[in-house]
Amino acid sequence: MRPPPEPGRAGAPAVPDERAEQPMEPLAPRPTLFDADPARTCELCEADAPALQRFFERHPEYFLFAHGHGPAPDEALQELRDAPPDGMPYTRRWTLGFLDAADRLVAMANLWSDLLAEGVWHIGLFVVASPLHGGGAAQALCRALEAWMRGQGARWVRLGVIRGSHRAERFWRRLGYIQVRERAAVAMGERVQVLRVMVKPLAGGAIADYLAQVARDRPGAP
Repeated sequence: MRPPPEPGRAGAPAVPDERAEQPMEPLAPRPTLFDADPARTCELCEADAPALQRFFERHPEYFLFAHGHGPAPDEALQELRDAPPDGMPYTRRWTLGFLDAADRLVAMANLWSDLLAEGVWHIGLFVVASPLHGGGAAQALCRALEAWMRGQGARWVRLGVIRGSHRAERFWRRLGYIQVRERAAVAMGERVQVLRVMVKPLAGGAIADYLAQVARDRPGAP
């Protein structure tokens, strides 16, 4: 799921690479931010771009649906450097990797803290390895992520879901995310998409409380 504030990035289709079929290499040892059964979570940096690129190439479903082609050759580096557009303040950007027992990537997430308002965190992209789809692992990872964000001061989480990506729409609704508005005509690669902006409270409160703080997400806002 890309962040709704910005248009999708154009990119050439990824060139088929036989490395994408090889086993994922383990990442270098690093501290654990939090446990997310069946994985542990750590922060990724630009040195991890080759491993993250391989992960995207092995699990391209999001990119194929959103952009109309597989991940761009520099997709991982773009994700590691991604930021909201000017005029959308935030305090910190995180790129997290979820690692299995052998320290291999099984999921990733891009986050921004205090985006648009204090206590509002944004999930820009959340990609889970294809074999983990449908068995409850993705939900467990997301719940662990939400618990960690709450511990870091998050009161609300927002994200954008492409309208028509039925599996993703069902996934986020089951986790308690509520649509607050839609953004039309969002250019993403070779496609133009409609994004559902969805929000979930992590510390109580009603959606009206959120919208009182984040004017951008009010229905009918430009």
